[in-house]
Amino acid sequence: MNRFLDIHPEVAAALQAGRPVVALESTIISHGMPWPQNVQTALRVEAAVRSAGAVPATVAVLDGRLCAGLTQAQIEALGRSGPAMRKLSRRDLPFALAASGSGATTVAATMIVAALARIRIFATGGIGGVHRGAEHSFDISADLLELSRTPVAVVCAGAKAILDLRLTLEVLETQGVPIVGYGTNVLPAFYSRDNGMGLTLPWRLDTPEAVARVLRAQDAVMPDQGLVLAQPIAPEHEIAGELIQAHIEQALTEAARQGVAGAATTPFLLARVAALTGGASLAANIELVLANARLAGRVAVAYAGLAAAG
Repeated sequence: MNRFLDIHPEVAAALQAGRPVVALESTIISHGMPWPQNVQTALRVEAAVRSAGAVPATVAVLDGRLCAGLTQAQIEALGRSGPAMRKLSRRDLPFALAASGSGATTVAATMIVAALARIRIFATGGIGGVHRGAEHSFDISADLLELSRTPVAVVCAGAKAILDLRLTLEVLETQGVPIVGYGTNVLPAFYSRDNGMGLTLPWRLDTPEAVARVLRAQDAVMPDQGLVLAQPIAPEHEIAGELIQAHIEQALTEAARQGVAGAATTPFLLARVAALTGGASLAANIELVLANARLAGRVAVAYAGLAAAG
């Protein structure tokens, strides 16, 4: 057991018994959505994991402790703090721990904590990736490198639509990270089922059991690597690609005009797109996160079953 790691008693009991557990990130609470939808959604996501038969483990850093599994009060505190809560990625964890600090964990940081707790499955909305204009800014999310060296499978709706999806795929390929379409051969574009650029995926799986078998094989031959399971948003909740891209372009222009950069970029763009769509993008975001949580729960159940069978 890592000396900085605290595992919620319910999560610890499930792991000890070999029952399915799903990790959840916390930047979506403090930086991805406004109060009170952030806390409402976080609690609904935990309930979605439970509905699939798994135990949720929302991850954060609190008072210098890596927490795998939070209480409702802790989730509410993260939500009320909002962007004032520090956003922690891989590079930030040692400083937060040394200073007994607190923060919400990104995909990369959540993967690290999940791996330390031996949680194999993680659900989120979308992974980070290569930002548009990265050929000049070199702005590439640490999530992509983390996926190449941390054994956690990330269930998502692809990379966030504000990113350069083509270059994100290229970086994942270079890092040797498997990216699998769940029920699709096309890379989902977060708010939309189709990326509109003809970007296809090398692998497709259609059942949680098939995903679990791949994860077990990966455990055996690539025990230090993650995997991306990309599930498209449901048709009834998607936003047409042309419409959402127009709003994203406007948000990018505003970000450049205001000098927004670095870790502040994604929260700014998501908030502006939500405003420009009259809340439609936020509603879509909530629905896709819930769907990913349910799928992650089913995959975790199947994976636990295979592990128990040897």
